[in-house]
Amino acid sequence: MSLRIRSLGFTLVESMVALLVLSIGMLGIAALYVETLQASRTALVRTQAVTLASDLGDRIRANRTPANAYACGDPCDPTNGGNAQAVDDLTAWLDSIANQLPGGVGQVTFTAGTPTTPSAYVITVSWTEVGQASAVAYALRVEI
Repeated sequence: MSLRIRSLGFTLVESMVALLVLSIGMLGIAALYVETLQASRTALVRTQAVTLASDLGDRIRANRTPANAYACGDPCDPTNGGNAQAVDDLTAWLDSIANQLPGGVGQVTFTAGTPTTPSAYVITVSWTEVGQASAVAYALRVEI
């Protein structure tokens, strides 16, 4: 009979250890889920930045006169545009960046071509990323 009494307490200890192991596993799963959410948000923001830069690149290719119509400077001032269409495009583009990216800023620089190289725009989109000390940027070079 004394053997039976000692084994009853041992079952309680086993249950407590199993509960501890299960709790640690659940905390690991929760941490993995949070990390996945953060990576997903980062990927979404980066995809939006690429899409916004490509959108302006398409607009530049559609409106080529004058050649430097979209050179808005740093920071980008839409009124520096070379024609009314460029001003409208830059204004809409900067609004989209501000609305879709956290701390989003756009910049467009123009380099005139030479006999051996074509003229080119460099479209830069910068934003603040969660957990990063400095801004993250994406640059797209569009040759015209």
